[in-house]
Amino acid sequence: MNSLTPFRTQPVGVNWPTQQWSKTTLDSSVNQAAVNLALASLFDHGVNPPAGQGVSLATLVVHRGAIVVEQYGVQPDTAFGPGGPVDQDTTLISWSMAKSMTQAVLGIVVAELGIDIDAPVDIPEWANDERSKITLRQLLQMRDGLDFVEDYVVDESGNSKSDVINMLFGSGADDVATYARSRPLKNAPGSVWSYSSGTTNIICSLLRQYIGGGDVAELLKQRIFDVLGMTSAIGKSDAVGNFIGSSYVYATARDFAKFGYLHLRGGEWEGEQLIPRDWVEMARVQHASDHESDHGYGLQWWIWKSLTGCMSAQGYEGQRIIVMPDRDLVVVHLGKWVAETAPALDRHLLTLIEAFPVA
Repeated sequence: MNSLTPFRTQPVGVNWPTQQWSKTTLDSSVNQAAVNLALASLFDHGVNPPAGQGVSLATLVVHRGAIVVEQYGVQPDTAFGPGGPVDQDTTLISWSMAKSMTQAVLGIVVAELGIDIDAPVDIPEWANDERSKITLRQLLQMRDGLDFVEDYVVDESGNSKSDVINMLFGSGADDVATYARSRPLKNAPGSVWSYSSGTTNIICSLLRQYIGGGDVAELLKQRIFDVLGMTSAIGKSDAVGNFIGSSYVYATARDFAKFGYLHLRGGEWEGEQLIPRDWVEMARVQHASDHESDHGYGLQWWIWKSLTGCMSAQGYEGQRIIVMPDRDLVVVHLGKWVAETAPALDRHLLTLIEAFPVA
């Protein structure tokens, strides 16, 4: 952890964005041409992008505490409703960026209740088999060993072997926690990294236990969203009250940026340590690598290995909150980029990021 770039405190004279973000122009140290190139690559294709590209709905950059880049696109029509222009007041889905928000509120609860994350978790359905050895740390690392297929592919008949589709949209949709907790063990706990939305929903069910059966979505709102002034942010729960922390938070790009900014400042907000700093530090320590994206993984956060000290909340369709302490930078991207286009998206975002100097 000592090799990580330290988080930065709020610069003197800059207001916290609780009420609203300040906006300014790009500093002379920023490569304006590279910024323009990246934005053109993201937005110039409109709602009918060529092969290998996707649709960008919002890109926002916070540099040294102020918004310096903000651009919006057009939402395409979908089976769920008509599209239309996106602006600073449009709420968009987080998809798996919600996992990082779940990790954040869990850090508050773990600290306040003194929970040992290396102790086996208390899940009655696991009491009489090897799953009883799974710890909270292993769940946070996606090293629980449960058999869960994280795949968004559906065949021509509408069938899928995907557990995440079945959990979110099929037989498990009314009770995502029970579905996820019912999965059998595939590997010894702690031995294999395997990305799983089911694992995050198990964490949400444990959070619900820790707070005595309370509403985890409401807890997230009260302890983080309200404090940061994320007035647009809403977490979604299933029919039996489980917060679907794997996938469902809706907010504007500006409010997603506030969540990133909280982590840029090491969990500090307006002079108060909202999330324990060591919990934030622990989230960006890489312990696994994803061969498909070549990104690393920490605790419910991704790590961009080519960017020193970077942590990134990432979701399906190209949702990103990228936090870079060494550049005093937060980048938010929201859109509709399918899995096959993710490498191109990340190249465009890297061009944007590297336009800003290392402090």
